[in-house]
Amino acid sequence: MSVKSQSNVIEFTVECFPDISQYQIHLFVIFLIIYLSIVFGNLTVFVCITLDSHLHTPMYIFLASLSIVDILSTSDILPKLLSMLFTQQKTITFNGCMAQLYFFIYFTCTEFFLLAVMAYDRYVAISHPLHYALFMSMKHCFSLLVGVWIAAALEPVLHTVFIANLSFCSSHRISHFFCDISPLLKLSCNDTIHVEIATYILGAIVGLSAFTLTLLSYVFIINTILNIQSADGRRKAFFTCASHLTSVVIFYGTSLSLHVRPTTTYAPVQDTLFSLLYIILIPILNPLIYTIKNKQFKEAFRRL
Repeated sequence: MSVKSQSNVIEFTVECFPDISQYQIHLFVIFLIIYLSIVFGNLTVFVCITLDSHLHTPMYIFLASLSIVDILSTSDILPKLLSMLFTQQKTITFNGCMAQLYFFIYFTCTEFFLLAVMAYDRYVAISHPLHYALFMSMKHCFSLLVGVWIAAALEPVLHTVFIANLSFCSSHRISHFFCDISPLLKLSCNDTIHVEIATYILGAIVGLSAFTLTLLSYVFIINTILNIQSADGRRKAFFTCASHLTSVVIFYGTSLSLHVRPTTTYAPVQDTLFSLLYIILIPILNPLIYTIKNKQFKEAFRRL
């Protein structure tokens, strides 16, 4: 990424939990364990789905893609954080910072769209089971996945270009543990109101479109479940989408707490806490949410 700031910033200094600087090695060990757990858990899901032909259905293919998103989104942040904690060299180049920002937004948008597509898949499976093979053929499934990854790649470009063209003429110390929008805006000596407005508009376009599709899918799903005559039928229908619904609630809850607030209310400690929940909690929980009570996946795991 060759875009340069007007102030010709070469590098930023990332503070990385300055209030507990005496525990840097302890933090390194904790985050290393967390990162390895995330990679192992999500990689296990991906490998099981890839190698077991019984799981080659749209629902599991979307889940495998979600596992890759969780690995990549975490790998965008935690390896650099681990390096800074271990070496105490807490600098990141300007281009490296912009790349980290781009991919952070990219994988966030990918998860928004992917959860919406997974909700649509559950809607078709529950509301139109006889037409599921037609509506969610493998060709259609992979077309949706390609569309998700391409659409998600476009939105972060404007965010990154806006931030990269700000002037950073005062402090270059980022009060955070990675390059995020809010701490970078706080460093700029420009009037950033137009950037904030553009950021919220772009975020609203992505977030609201994905949320609307997800919400509509579940409105139809709930309506179908309520019309099922037997209690056992309703229970089985709800069980097929319970894992995804749990994941959606956690994702949107942490995402809203992190992103839906003005930069004027930015507080480093609060932002760090919400960011940790967003970056770590979702990738750790997703493999458990989708597999811990999934009999078909457990059988595939045992076969593997």
